[in-house]
Amino acid sequence: MQDVINTVKGTALGVADFLTPVLKESKFKETGVITPEEFVAAGDHMVYHCPTWNWATGEEAKVKPYLPLNKQFLLTRNVPSYLRCKQMEYSEELGAMVEEEDGDGGWVDTYHNADLLGVSSAVRDISLDNKDQESTAEECCAGTEEDDGEAADMEEFEKDGLLESDEDTLDTSKLVEPKGKAVTKDIVLQTRTYDLYITYDKYYQTPRLWLFGYDEDRKPLSVEQMYEDISQDHVKKTVTVENHPHLPPPAMCSVHPCRHAEVMKKIIETVTEEGRELGVHLYLTIFLKFFQAIIPTIEYDYTRHFKM
Repeated sequence: MQDVINTVKGTALGVADFLTPVLKESKFKETGVITPEEFVAAGDHMVYHCPTWNWATGEEAKVKPYLPLNKQFLLTRNVPSYLRCKQMEYSEELGAMVEEEDGDGGWVDTYHNADLLGVSSAVRDISLDNKDQESTAEECCAGTEEDDGEAADMEEFEKDGLLESDEDTLDTSKLVEPKGKAVTKDIVLQTRTYDLYITYDKYYQTPRLWLFGYDEDRKPLSVEQMYEDISQDHVKKTVTVENHPHLPPPAMCSVHPCRHAEVMKKIIETVTEEGRELGVHLYLTIFLKFFQAIIPTIEYDYTRHFKM
């Protein structure tokens, strides 16, 4: 039933997207939405600092005239996923419902109560100055040995509006301990890779994340197999299956963008209250951070520290 609802919604939003005019004036600070030009600027910033991400064009027939031909969307390929979500320990005591008044059931932060840091600590973890403009991809992207904190989650973004010290996307402290060589071998055989895409959604006026997975032999995963790598609290709610706006079928999993602008607005407000300013060029680096709770086992690159 949920699949039918999502299909109807997708069709309706496709019509709405076609009829929606392109946003011309910046409303980033006021509402958290961005123009196509701001999307490109944020994408350029992320590609420069995280070179695993690249711009792409897609199918010629699906080119959007409001975006540069060679900068239609962003992608990163062969992102590893070593475990399935069911192989991660989970306790209901660690979970929390975010935005429960949402008609779709709200966002569920799967590991919300696992040693969360306070607001003041989160504030200290963002650097909004010009002291270190020589940040490199090694500093920007996840996967370094220096990462030593808890992964950020959706509620911390909505309540604190800021980022926390974090380790790799996958929190290894919550993994189920393998028992014996046979299990360890099985885990290795289950290694998957994902291609991730970020597009601009003209209707919601925000970026949108897409993902498509492959098994260890680079054979496409089925939808049900991809759902194994997504937090089950988000499957068919926050994450739906739709056609990519720039590429041919098959359909891909996508994180619905209906709450992106609202979350970003709260982050902007929090930073402003601290007497600082958040530049629109950081949009995508922040954007990637709050998907860790949704796809916890997919080890994509995300910005650890923010520089202005």
